[in-house]
Amino acid sequence: MELRDVEKWVKDKDIEYFLCSFVEMGGMPKAKLVPATNLEDMAAEGAGFAGFAAGNMGQGPHSPELANMPDFGQGMIVPWRPNMAWVPGNLEVEGEPFDYCPRTILNRQLERARALGYRFNVGVEAEFILLKRGEEGRFTTSDPFDTLDKPCYDLVTLNRNFDLMTTLIGHLQALGWGPYANDHEDANCQFEINWEYSDALTTADRHTFYRWMVKTMAEERGLHATFMPKPFGDLTGSGAHFHMSLWDTDNETNLFLDESDPSGLSRMAYHFMGGVLAHAKALVAVTGPLVNSYKRLTRGAPRSGASWAPVYVTYGGSNRTQMIRIPAPGRIENRCVDGAANPYLASAVLLAAGLDGIENETDPGRRNNENLYELTEAELAERGIDYLPATLRDACDALEQDEVVREALGQEYSGYYLECKREEWRDYHQSVSDWERETYLSVF
Repeated sequence: MELRDVEKWVKDKDIEYFLCSFVEMGGMPKAKLVPATNLEDMAAEGAGFAGFAAGNMGQGPHSPELANMPDFGQGMIVPWRPNMAWVPGNLEVEGEPFDYCPRTILNRQLERARALGYRFNVGVEAEFILLKRGEEGRFTTSDPFDTLDKPCYDLVTLNRNFDLMTTLIGHLQALGWGPYANDHEDANCQFEINWEYSDALTTADRHTFYRWMVKTMAEERGLHATFMPKPFGDLTGSGAHFHMSLWDTDNETNLFLDESDPSGLSRMAYHFMGGVLAHAKALVAVTGPLVNSYKRLTRGAPRSGASWAPVYVTYGGSNRTQMIRIPAPGRIENRCVDGAANPYLASAVLLAAGLDGIENETDPGRRNNENLYELTEAELAERGIDYLPATLRDACDALEQDEVVREALGQEYSGYYLECKREEWRDYHQSVSDWERETYLSVF
């Protein structure tokens, strides 16, 4: 986007301020507030940041400054502050692309796909839970009347949250994202808003903005919105299922679609899916990035009766016990991705795994139609069904051994990612929980 076009945008929309934004490893948006009067300098030099202060960015307090170079073409007006625009960017250090920038990591994979003639389209289902903080500082679900064992799609509980939900939907409509299906989800006080798919970079930018917007609108109502994968042991966790397809670069032909196939998938789609399944154990280290992520990826039933999360390296039709579901002809849904995943990193590694599957014509194996939660371990073993990692530590070990996924992140960044995640695992493992005290303290 040329500077003169940005200047016209600023004038036409009466923009007075920019949020020049990037994300750190955890996907949390960071930003500087820049007045539009400083547009020319921001466009030329970016906004400066001390990387060590911004989170896991691979820098120390002695490191050179990060320059966030704004991508104005992906900018969007903040609906609740129409004089402000949020603009994502890519980080540079001393004029060179920064290898620890998640958005840059995704861009490199997308460039690889474009060179092969592919456009990677992604849609996301980002679930969140509304909470309130009690007098003792503990978080509880926000609505004391939302107590059904099976609250999914319940109109009565949805009605009590119409103000927040319709505000969010209205903002998405103002942004032009095309929200189309919005509901109360399977956990108490859990909601989901869906919008139209787009290319992976646009969806990652929107997903980042969306999480910030949901939290902001909740805070304005005295609530806390969390995308944490599993905040409560007795409630369903929050996923961020990725719906994926490859199209030609003109975005006219869906290369995953084959109407003659019983599932509506092309050979390319099956090979892409085969690649994702082949690299599943390493991918989960990125799509399920927290210690807490693996408390969602279980077959144990919460209050509603099903976790709705995958446990096995499998695919099926419209079968929500699988890692990969085929919800409609021409696309596949990865159900491993959870609410804490960095949208840029998750898209980058899933694309890399899929492209590896296409290159090697990887067979995804047998389609599963059964309820896998109900199969015994012996039945699973007989069918050769493998398990997803049970902990963050296991997932990190798998990532360390997977050259395809590590290369997608960059060898240097993947090593740093593993270092950060293993430190997170150690911190968790060395902490003493309430469960341990309640179970052991009076016995031993």
